[in-house]
Parts: sequence; C-alpha cells; structure tokens
Amino acid sequence: MTKREARRVAHEGKERVREKIMKGILEREAIEACKGREKLRGIVEKEERGKLGRRDGQGGMRLKESLLLEEDIGGGLLHLWNQTVVTGVSMTLDRRMVLDRRPLNQRETAMRGAEQRNSDDENYDDSVAKMKAAEEALEAKKKQEPSFELSGKLAAETNRVRGVTLLFTEPPDAKKPDVRWRLYVFKGGEALNEPLYIHRQSCYLFGRERRVADIPTDHPSCSKQHAVIQFRQVEKEQRDGMLKKQVRPYVMDLGSTNKTFINENPIEPQRYYELFEKDTIKFGNSSREYVLLHENSAE
Repeated sequence: MTKREARRVAHEGKERVREKIMKGILEREAIEACKGREKLRGIVEKEERGKLGRRDGQGGMRLKESLLLEEDIGGGLLHLWNQTVVTGVSMTLDRRMVLDRRPLNQRETAMRGAEQRNSDDENYDDSVAKMKAAEEALEAKKKQEPSFELSGKLAAETNRVRGVTLLFTEPPDAKKPDVRWRLYVFKGGEALNEPLYIHRQSCYLFGRERRVADIPTDHPSCSKQHAVIQFRQVEKEQRDGMLKKQVRPYVMDLGSTNKTFINENPIEPQRYYELFEKDTIKFGNSSREYVLLHENSAE
C-alpha cells in the first residue's frame, strides 16, 4: 500500500469517527430536549392543578425552584428562568410568565409597568374612598346642624289664634295695601249696612268661627274657616313694558265644603286667585254678595 492510499484510509477513518461523535451528540441533545419538554409540561400541569386545589391559608412553607430552559417552540425561544419561590400561604407560578417569549429584560419592564398600574389603581381607589368619606361627613354635619324651620306641633302652635289653629299661613310676599280697598255687601240686590274696609291689614279671614274670623259669615253652608283675602306684593308689567311692584288682592278657598265663587264661578281650594275691581265674591250657598271696590272706583 502506497503512502497516498494509507493517508486516504486514515482520513476516511477519522471522518467515520467524527460522524459517530456528532451523531452521539445530536442524540444526547434530542434526549435533553425531550426531557426539558416533559419537565416544562409537568411544571405547567402542576401549576394548573395547584390553582384549582390551593386556597389561602392552606399549606405551610413551601420551596420551589425552576431552571432556565430554552427550547425552540413554534419558531420562538421559550424561556423559563431560574427562580425560587417561598410562601406561607400558597405557591403559584404565573403561566403567562412561563409562556412569555420576550427577552428577560422586556418581561421585567412589563412586570414593573403592571405593578405601577396596580399601584395607581390603588391610589385612585383610595382617593375616591376619601372623597366619599368627606362627603358623608359633610352630610352628617349638615344633619346635626340645628334647624329653625317650624314643623309639626311647633308650627301648629305658632299658627294658633285664641286657641284655634288657622288653616293657612301668610306668604312671604304678604303686605298691607296702599290702596283703600273695600267690600260692598248686597243681599237680594240691596246694599247692607256700611262697606267693609279691608285695607288696614294684610289678610282677612271669612268663616263661621267668630273667634278667628275677621269677617264672620253666619250662613250654615259656610265653613268655620271658609276663605281668606290676602294682599300680596307682586311685580306687574306696565303699559310701557316695565315691571313695577304692586300690592294686589287675592282670594283663596281654604278647602270649604260648599266652595267659594268669583263672579258666579267656583274656584279651586288652596290656590290664590287675583281679584280685580268690581269682582263679586260669594261663599257657600249664602245669597250675600261681596263686591270689591276701592276709594278711586267710578260710581
């Protein structure tokens, strides 16, 4: 055998040895990859079972370690980093972190961002809770403040005259008239006595209860407190379009049984109706008529 042939044989032998070595390395890598895949599957399955079975307060101190694995799955590297978890309540491995294919620094940045968002949410919730607590405290303080408004028995007592509780209270705009209004009383078309002057006070009560009635109406169809004529200061539009304050007469039925009438028309109870010069007022079924005039009325 020549030297050339000997060198060729030696070279072929080396190539065969190299092929065997490479084949062995590849087989070992394949085995390691399979083991890593099985180990990863076991970790994930264990985690899923743990999520279903574990509860807060169960289990003692547990120690869990995981290794850094890199495997080509679907064209991307799956990273499982080395970590140790110790907990006295429960031990969990976030599956999203295991299956996250991003580099470690990007995952850490994302985790910090999530923690910051959670912190911001907690701060917002704390602010909302503090605002609600402040509002509740303010409402409670308002409820504790003394009220000087009249209500119930106190209001009834302050609205009593000669032991009788009045069925009405004067409105805030009540005012004595600056015009000398008067009522002329007619019965069967004939005038009775002198006219009734109703400009000396801001209201006049009509009814059968003489202890409180300013103008008694003795007819049996009239109620004890039948109606009231109330003078009120209101704004009226003038011919030039300007508003001017005037004191005008109004009448209100106090819920009488047989109603109050203006110019033969019944009015609704507990509602003010404005009166005008020469209006005729009647109470119940009484035949008496009260005609409203003032000192400047034409005859």
